Amino acid sequence: MQRSDGEPTTFTVLVTGANSGLGFAICCRLIDEFLATRLHSQTLHVLHSTRDASKSEDTSRRLRVHLQKSIRQSNGSLTTSETRVKIEGVLVDLTKLRTVKALAEQLLDRGDVLDAVIWNAGLAGWKGTDYLAGTWAILTNIIQATTYPEFMIPSVGLLAAPQTPDDTKSNQRTGAKEEPKLGQIFLSNVFGHYLLTHWLAPLFRPSSRIIWTSSTSAVPPYFNIDDIQGINVHAAYESSKRLTDLLVLTSELPSTRSYVQKLLDSHESAQETAESSSTPKMILTHPGIVATPLAAQNWFMQFWMVAALYLARWLSSPWHPIDPYKGAISAVFAALSPPYQLPELEVQDGKGKWGSATGVYGEERVARTEVEGWGYCGVVGKIPAGSVTTGRWAGRKDVDKESREEFEEQGRRVWREMEELRLEWEAILS
Repeated sequence: MQRSDGEPTTFTVLVTGANSGLGFAICCRLIDEFLATRLHSQTLHVLHSTRDASKSEDTSRRLRVHLQKSIRQSNGSLTTSETRVKIEGVLVDLTKLRTVKALAEQLLDRGDVLDAVIWNAGLAGWKGTDYLAGTWAILTNIIQATTYPEFMIPSVGLLAAPQTPDDTKSNQRTGAKEEPKLGQIFLSNVFGHYLLTHWLAPLFRPSSRIIWTSSTSAVPPYFNIDDIQGINVHAAYESSKRLTDLLVLTSELPSTRSYVQKLLDSHESAQETAESSSTPKMILTHPGIVATPLAAQNWFMQFWMVAALYLARWLSSPWHPIDPYKGAISAVFAALSPPYQLPELEVQDGKGKWGSATGVYGEERVARTEVEGWGYCGVVGKIPAGSVTTGRWAGRKDVDKESREEFEEQGRRVWREMEELRLEWEAILS
């Protein structure tokens, strides 16, 4: 629904992985910044996803508590302001594609426009920590060690469970082809969201924003272009985040346009889908380094990990919000900033990776982040205002014409392979 001036009266945002950590903090910050910046005639509809009903109910309860606390602290009218926010839980397990499809069908049946989606949910795929290597890394270069950690022990070769278990015995009897393998981390962090983007395309308007969550650790050594699912790479989590960077940063280039239009095809006319203005914008963000359950540390190691993160910040690291609420600023900025602001910035200065940065005392802000092979904006030698040029990856190389061309070629290739996977899995699931 829209007002007469074109602005929506209800602003609907879907956030995945919202039961804890960064996802929950994103929902809290969405509520706070919406109430502080939007007109009183507008309402916010927060759709938060979790994997089961009990987590969904708990998340809704805690978000309502946060809403009431925020209203009291702002001296607002509890009755009036509380009606401006609708909190609703939905269920999806991104490692189970049938639940992804079920969520899409549920939302399509309603027909409500999605003004923003924040693809936050994901798995790390770590089985432990090399404490000796971690201690040495922190003692020798704490900022690099805590921004681009290389001491987590990954589980290599993790595969998702079969997506069509009911057909397994039937396939064995008939000799039908077995379903293809899916990397578990790839499925939860990228492909589940990719399919959800396609299936929800009819609910996007041209001004809608598809916000992907990346990481500071999305560096090239962990990614293999011949294994985009990250099944055999050393660190599938970092591989999935590099893949996310490649997909989003190249999503507005002529070389990938045909694939992006197929992904976002909502059965509009050919003329409408050919117009770039009719395509929702993909935005790349990262939360910096935040202390969340993703690391799966015991309480003792969690304490020392957080202490190391604060020390890195005090030593002038730009990427240590630590508090998930501070880390949520980039995703919420991407969702709630004025319709013209981000598009104009990326038209003027080039497409960027927007990160949650902080000062020494924890004052958070949104800043452009360097991406290996792309730079800050996809233009060789250009560093736009608002870019962070400290705390960069030690293995970085300055972007030149060759590395920029290689990045674009990798982006085109992963878009092609992702579209092929989408078509293959849509056929399997149907």
